[in-house]
Amino acid sequence: MQARQILVRGALAIGASFLAASALAQAGYPSQPIKVIVPFPPAGGTDVLTRLVANEVTLKDKLSFVVDNKPGAGGNIGLDAVAKAKKDGYTLGTGQTANLAINPTLYTKMPFDAAKDFAPVVLLASQPVVLVVRAESPIKTLADLKSQSEQKQLTMASAGTGTVGHIAGEMFAKRAGVKMMHVPYKGAGPATTDLMGGTTDYYFATPPSVISLIKSGKLRALAVTSQKRLEVLPNVPTIAESGYAGFVAEDWKAVVAPAGTPPEAITRINQVMNAALTRPEVIARLKDEGSVARGGTPAELGSFMKSEQTRWGAAVRESGAKLD
Repeated sequence: MQARQILVRGALAIGASFLAASALAQAGYPSQPIKVIVPFPPAGGTDVLTRLVANEVTLKDKLSFVVDNKPGAGGNIGLDAVAKAKKDGYTLGTGQTANLAINPTLYTKMPFDAAKDFAPVVLLASQPVVLVVRAESPIKTLADLKSQSEQKQLTMASAGTGTVGHIAGEMFAKRAGVKMMHVPYKGAGPATTDLMGGTTDYYFATPPSVISLIKSGKLRALAVTSQKRLEVLPNVPTIAESGYAGFVAEDWKAVVAPAGTPPEAITRINQVMNAALTRPEVIARLKDEGSVARGGTPAELGSFMKSEQTRWGAAVRESGAKLD
């Protein structure tokens, strides 16, 4: 009897999905503006990337997007709004490493299930973090960093507990055997200021916050956490090539929809955003800030998110970081 009920429920769900998809196609999707919720404040990295791609699609593909910023709780508030939105293809959200892969383990309570409440749409871009020290620091290489930490405990700045920079720094310290104390700040600005003033020893920073300081000689970059060197910082080696093979820690950003959104809507958005990510002007804008355009299918994003949730979850547990 129970098996029969499960089969009936499954058939009803498939039927409902088919009807929703048919209605979507008949309505000429999209027939109205699509809201994209950015779970961070305006002018931040996630917001800038979302608006860049949304504007490109609006101009070239004649789809209309409205960006809605809903910051708070490390991105959890905005993504929760996405998870609970109507499943009609007219609400999307931009998630990233922190709120989709780190927060589920970092926070003791989550308002949504990152593995079940979202339908993957497209991976937009990724960027590493950059290990920087002040220009006057005696630390010039990763070997110097390890050697210094053997003489005294070093202080590692981050833009906040649970950020990609923080957890990447914990991962590296464990891998390299670096003795350090984590010093979290409320954002990249104060973290950078204190590093330059000598309050802390080193900092795993997002590229946009430090590229100009590196190029002007005010900060020294020791390594980046991507698989390949950044074109905008061609002389800065990767951590992997500096003696730690396989070390990769990237801040990626992806568009997701509420679970149950009609596949036709997801396919349509995936197609136009993939096209936008191949255009030279978009690629150039991303390269200038230390990012790489990604793209791909929804299925590929789904597999990627699952593996990242496993990898970053393990890193958070090893770091001992927790937030309520």
